[in-house]
Amino acid sequence: QVQPVESGGGLVQPGGSLRLSCEASGKAFSGLRMGWYRQDPGKTRDLVAYITSGGSTNYEDSVKGRFTISRDNAKNMVYLQMNNLKVEDTAVYYCNTYPQLSPWGQGTQVTVSS
Repeated sequence: QVQPVESGGGLVQPGGSLRLSCEASGKAFSGLRMGWYRQDPGKTRDLVAYITSGGSTNYEDSVKGRFTISRDNAKNMVYLQMNNLKVEDTAVYYCNTYPQLSPWGQGTQVTVSS
């Protein structure tokens, strides 16, 4: 298990960028597949991207080419670089193992609005 703490969200205009960070404490972090998820109010929490222990990545179709997931195993960190943000990217973003096995953190709010 890991204990994720997300940060880096904020208010940004359409076309802007944000970099989310997740510190995931836990001894087994380097061997875990990690994902970023997002949730709009009233909707399900959906996977946005994941990264394997070896660094292979996979993205949900709507974010391909705009978002990049990365990790630093030495620091137990997972990142999500988000470029060319759209209004529909507005959500609370969470990180967790993929599939989700650990308790959820508090998430970080991303609001894309002009």
